[in-house]
Amino acid sequence: MTEYITIQRLNRIAIITLNRPDRMNTFNEAMWHALAAVTVKIKEQMPRALVVTGAGKAFSAGYDVNPDNPQVANMIDAVKNHDREAAMRLIAVIRGTIDDFISLPVPIIAAINGLAYGGGAEFAMRCDMRIADPGAVISFSEVKLGLMPDWGGGVVLSRLIGTAGAADLILTGRKVSANTALAMGLVNSVSKPGKALDDSIELAEMISKNGPRAVRYALAVIRACYDPGYASALDFESEKAADLIASGECVHGITAFLSKKEPEFPDE
Repeated sequence: MTEYITIQRLNRIAIITLNRPDRMNTFNEAMWHALAAVTVKIKEQMPRALVVTGAGKAFSAGYDVNPDNPQVANMIDAVKNHDREAAMRLIAVIRGTIDDFISLPVPIIAAINGLAYGGGAEFAMRCDMRIADPGAVISFSEVKLGLMPDWGGGVVLSRLIGTAGAADLILTGRKVSANTALAMGLVNSVSKPGKALDDSIELAEMISKNGPRAVRYALAVIRACYDPGYASALDFESEKAADLIASGECVHGITAFLSKKEPEFPDE
């Protein structure tokens, strides 16, 4: 399908692999195009369940904060010009692509095979279920760059573990182990070492044996249990993320990250 994201059909399920292991499966502009293309491909021949995982040792480290990423150049321009609308356009592309994939009308299981940082953690949380390798590490690390969740993860996290738990993880950016994630309710289960994908496939196959309409209709109701304010909360997250980018604070965080230094954020 694409060098960046692959699709493997296995009976009545599909396995989606984020495939940039040299960059910890981070998302650059090409990855977003690949995810959009994969979504179209899935819609053409809908499986009964989907598994998402990462190639190599990472699920995904989120956004590719690299000067070679055209989206980073666009973000830098938005920062320099304090251009909130440009930031909103960038976020809209990301959110729209994620939303389209996550809204596929079949259960989506994240096999968290390794680290899931920033947007990668958000992506995993937006899936319907999650199985983590015991060596997996989850971190909503955006604040360390002077950014915030903008893939919908902040809203979903609050619904998964409550506002206090979400505040803990998002405002500190701390790393949590697979077992801690299980205790917090971030993941459904922890596999044996190296078996997160196998366990996720087993779960997907179990689901695929059930009535396909029954699964789809029940899933639609489960997803609808996010309260009526869910969509507006997602939009509010995007708006605040755009405000933050336009403020320029992320310059300090991204510069420090690229220099492998601790950021020093000035007072407002």
